Amino acid sequence: MLKKTALFILVAFVLLLGAAGWAVAQEGTTAAAEGLPSNVKMAIAIAAGFGIAIAAFGGAIGQSRGVASALDGIARNPAASGKITTPMIIGLAMIESLVIYSLLISFILVGKL
Repeated sequence: MLKKTALFILVAFVLLLGAAGWAVAQEGTTAAAEGLPSNVKMAIAIAAGFGIAIAAFGGAIGQSRGVASALDGIARNPAASGKITTPMIIGLAMIESLVIYSLLISFILVGKL
């Protein structure tokens, strides 16, 4: 039951964030978009939406696992909390940077519209 619920949430999340691409796929008047056919514009917008959705989902899973492991380690040995917290925060920042890179690439793709 838990796997079905998780799969449903994943599909709903991807569709919700992927739908943002269709909103961006409207006809633009920029000079860079004049040479592209409308189906290419739509594909770029959908790809940007799916890219952000997948990156956000993967980043959230990675961060949740990292924090859970760190809290588990702190719960087992409270004296090591100082040694665990700093690497955890650095790891969370690196995971978040990957999501931000995906956002940047999506902005670049949408900028071509």
